[in-house]
Amino acid sequence: MFKLSEIKELIKLVDQTSVQELEIENEGTRIAIRKPGRTEVVNVQTAPLSHTYVPAVPTPVAAPVAAAPAAEAKPAADQSNLHKIVSPMVGTFYRAPSPDASNFVNVGDRVNDKSVVCILEAMKLMNPLEAEVKGEIVEILVENGQLVEFGQPLFLVKPE
Repeated sequence: MFKLSEIKELIKLVDQTSVQELEIENEGTRIAIRKPGRTEVVNVQTAPLSHTYVPAVPTPVAAPVAAAPAAEAKPAADQSNLHKIVSPMVGTFYRAPSPDASNFVNVGDRVNDKSVVCILEAMKLMNPLEAEVKGEIVEILVENGQLVEFGQPLFLVKPE
């Protein structure tokens, strides 16, 4: 059974990204969030339960979606020999384990395949992300606290 706060967090994540559809099933409870056109419809099915959510102001979704490709496009010519560390999930990107701690990695740092490079928060769970490659961090493509999408490039690494 999903808590109302978890459902609200999922709606917020979908609303703030370009993700068009999200379906989750857990212990017999199925949640489907879809964005057809400019409105969102959320169906929560645990028996006869159903909830529809239409955001009051859908326009803020377009601005972050348009801005994301521009950040990726800048180093496109230099990326052929670089490894991209991509997000394995939709969540919030954090460069450090806590607000007062130092960053996991900075540009110029050397990493190995087990080095933690960031934390991705999804539904109040903190998920450490490992580099999966040995090399040097060349560029950090997202800002601390930014919402990221599945498959979105986060770091560029020059492999050794």
